[in-house]
Amino acid sequence: MKNKLKIALAQLNPIVGDVKGNIKKLIKVRSTLNKDVDIIVAPELYVTGYPIDDLVLRDDFLELVKNEIEQLAELTKDNNAAIIIGAPRKEKESIKNSVFILDQGKIITYRDKYNLPNSGVFDEQRIFSPGALSGPVKVRDVLIGLPICEDIWTETVIECLCETGAEIILSINASPYSTKKIDQRMSVAVSRVLESKLPLIYLNRVGGQDELVFDGSSFSLSHKGELTSQSYDFKEHTSVITLKKEGDNWICEGEINSVSSHLESLYKALVISVRDYVKNNGFPGVILGMSGGIDSALVAAIATDALGPKLVKAIMMPSPYTSSESLEDAELASSMLGIDYSYLNIKDGMEEVDNILQGFKGPYKDPGITEENIQSRLRGLVLMAISNKFGSMVLATGNKSEYAVGYATLYGDMCGGFAVIKDVWKSDVFKLCEWRNLNNPDGLLGPNGTVIPKRIISKPPSAELRDDQKDTDSLPEYDILDAILKKLVEDNFSLNQIINQGFNIDDVKKISMLLSRSEYKRFQSAPGPKVTEKAFGRDRRYPLTSGFRNWS
Repeated sequence: MKNKLKIALAQLNPIVGDVKGNIKKLIKVRSTLNKDVDIIVAPELYVTGYPIDDLVLRDDFLELVKNEIEQLAELTKDNNAAIIIGAPRKEKESIKNSVFILDQGKIITYRDKYNLPNSGVFDEQRIFSPGALSGPVKVRDVLIGLPICEDIWTETVIECLCETGAEIILSINASPYSTKKIDQRMSVAVSRVLESKLPLIYLNRVGGQDELVFDGSSFSLSHKGELTSQSYDFKEHTSVITLKKEGDNWICEGEINSVSSHLESLYKALVISVRDYVKNNGFPGVILGMSGGIDSALVAAIATDALGPKLVKAIMMPSPYTSSESLEDAELASSMLGIDYSYLNIKDGMEEVDNILQGFKGPYKDPGITEENIQSRLRGLVLMAISNKFGSMVLATGNKSEYAVGYATLYGDMCGGFAVIKDVWKSDVFKLCEWRNLNNPDGLLGPNGTVIPKRIISKPPSAELRDDQKDTDSLPEYDILDAILKKLVEDNFSLNQIINQGFNIDDVKKISMLLSRSEYKRFQSAPGPKVTEKAFGRDRRYPLTSGFRNWS
């Protein structure tokens, strides 16, 4: 009877659709392992990347997946590490989210995902069919239970594996990051261990994929629920776990690496999402409007840390309402980051648009929000023209608070290919800026030290679209605004529930109205990384046309 097992956890960053490239990367990792490693494991749907969406409905794509897995299996004729890997599997007219066991030059067997998530960003029930409850698989003479991601979030699958003789639980995952997710995963995993009295190994993917970002943070737990190994977060990493049989129990041994604090993990998530989106879509770099305000300064810092200074260009586009302080701050922030900085005045463009609009026959109206938005839309036009001409992608700079209440201009500052801080509350924007000035995490490509001028952080936020404008002219202080919005967006509280917690009734009603009326804007916004518990986009879906008026 085997009493020792070595498992390599390949915490990798696959690209959706790049089947050959993903497998090539795994083969390279496998080739670096010592001969005594028994198994190498890749994450959920590693072969195809995740989320796969409707790409998995194509027969030609599934045929490619099938052929590549069969070729990968042949590699195991060398009697080195067996391979456990996630991939879709077609069975008659249904498609399964599966894990394959490859050894001795062939596909030994597979197991299918039983619990298919259908909430938040997940809609796996749309494309996959659930698998049956199954027992463990014997790999290198050890009975290993192979739940896939959501399968460990309820008791059913683990209970079945225990009853059918599993000795070890090995769970492959594609679990996206959010600020509370790492703690939630660990809590769920510990619960399954305490119920089963079996050691649990948890492998997660890493990297950005469109609106999702994956933190990795793979780990293992002893049969008592103690942490026995911890992989790094937000970077590719292969760790080897040694399991030894002592009596009736398998004892886990591995390396415990440190993981990031709350603000550090949030910042890293934003950086990796920009890096992978730009790189994997083939953009030569990025450009953004640098206003001298805190949002654009933070986006510029994130982009620089993700791509390096040479691939980031900032453009200041002042209007007659732009303060001298903003001009100075925008130039200083660009200089501190070491990025290219340009100055393009939109004053003449504003006058020309005004002249054009004089030809429109309608009743006279005093200048107001329309004229303010023209400034923003001129800036969007300039940025998109430069992008179109030279290929660099525009980064939108609006934050979650602005997107929530509609204080971002459609076809203006919402223009862009990627909205970096779309899911970051304004109150957290300030915290991230302060954090970045004091910290320089490994792997970032921007300069060390302070990169965001202190005045940008301390001055009152303003869009500077009219004289003496401040955000608080129209909105409560951001701490109050964000507190109300979190209860509306993330907690689904009713207005009465929020008001009963002591918030001003007029503020709550106004914010609820703005949130509802701005849905059409968010529907047309660029994608951006999900980092909170409920992001706008595929995570929170509301009708554009709705008769529900809870503020009236």
